[in-house]
Amino acid sequence: MEEKALEVYDVIRSIRDPEKPNTLEELDVVTENCVEVRQLEEEEYLIIIKFSPTVPHCSLATLIGLCLQVKLQRCLPFKHKLEIYISEGTHSTEEDINKQINDKERVAAAMENPNLREIVEQCVTEPDD
Repeated sequence: MEEKALEVYDVIRSIRDPEKPNTLEELDVVTENCVEVRQLEEEEYLIIIKFSPTVPHCSLATLIGLCLQVKLQRCLPFKHKLEIYISEGTHSTEEDINKQINDKERVAAAMENPNLREIVEQCVTEPDD
């Protein structure tokens, strides 16, 4: 599973922070240790990501979670289920945000908002795309 976890990390490490010019990897929002992969069936995996916002009151934590969702849905070449969480104790409203970023209907609705979609696209697009 370690190989799959590194493959997942390789996809998310280059996502850019919505506010700063840095990547999530550069800001330690995501690290190799924040990705866990479990096999569900022969060709299906459960991916669990626990990210750490830069500050406990980060107003963009939900947006970062959305960026993680979108990038992984687009880029992973294998069948998967995805769970994204804020690392325990790293955000003041982590429970609420965890519910939001794992709710497929809320994610779909957010991506229908042109302003949000544009921000997400800027964050998930590779610099050489």
